[in-house]
Amino acid sequence: MELLTVTQERKIPIRKENSHFSETTVIREKKYTINPFIEANTINVSLFHLKNECVIPVFAKDNEQTISHQEFVDISLSIAKSYYPNEIIENPEIRVSHQVKGRTPEAIHIPAKELLDNQKTIYHERMAFIIRISSVTETINGNELSLCIGGVRSYNHENLYSKKTMEKFKFFIGFQNMVCCNMCISTDGFKSELKATSILELESKIRKIVEGYSCSRHLKRMKDLVSHSLSEKQFAQLIGKSRLYNHLPKAERVQLPELLLNDNHFNTIAKDYFADKSFCKNIDGTINLWHVYNLLTGANKSSYIDTFLDRSVNAFGFAEGVSKAINGDSQYRWFLS
Repeated sequence: MELLTVTQERKIPIRKENSHFSETTVIREKKYTINPFIEANTINVSLFHLKNECVIPVFAKDNEQTISHQEFVDISLSIAKSYYPNEIIENPEIRVSHQVKGRTPEAIHIPAKELLDNQKTIYHERMAFIIRISSVTETINGNELSLCIGGVRSYNHENLYSKKTMEKFKFFIGFQNMVCCNMCISTDGFKSELKATSILELESKIRKIVEGYSCSRHLKRMKDLVSHSLSEKQFAQLIGKSRLYNHLPKAERVQLPELLLNDNHFNTIAKDYFADKSFCKNIDGTINLWHVYNLLTGANKSSYIDTFLDRSVNAFGFAEGVSKAINGDSQYRWFLS
């Protein structure tokens, strides 16, 4: 598994007794290794790489440039700094996939294996990023969670052969479980289709999402999962019914809550029920729903970039629904019956 090393160096204000920040600061350096927040077929790249080593796609019919990956990241980073001016904000962690290759005009007749680096052009069709606000933390069931914002951009959702139109983005604000680096996202802090034609419009819509998000409400909902548990039989029933879900006749499936995870995810979840060091079952076979939720989000790391956030949000709704089903909620009861 790929590991990333992160180094922080920030000036931290010193609070006086009168609660005002003084001008005296200290520098704190922290170095630690983390797992990537998404795996699948992605690679880690820097913001420098996006800005200096990638071309920007255009809409073919009018040659208008798209809102680039780096502009999306820069806008989000700027908003994070403006809303959390006294917090520690880390450099963006960026994952990309589906590299699109090209070449400069003077290299038109050169065989591919003989191309020099300065004769090649690339951009990445799909990009996901997170920005950790690592000084805003909370602990749930012994796991430290860190506030973060992030987003996804997939050029395959745009018609680049046409004229410039509204461009599509996904954006979220939520928490990351630092034990496993799984993303914890709820519908309150997520927009699955954020449309914009300009950088200013995109910035305005991102600000509205950040403004409307309640950390305390999201944390309370996650903490509630700790107090609900499944027996080994109930967990086995949940896995079995979840695998049946996608094979149900359409008329039956539409009567049930949406489940976006697939058989491959539930194979991983079943394996990790026994093997995951942080979220496996108890000795008696029981497992609380906080652990179940993290098994769901852990399995979701194998999703492709363009489905990753939607499935993250769906995993939270599913875990909450199962907690209600334990107490007889009819919507999710099918998964345990």
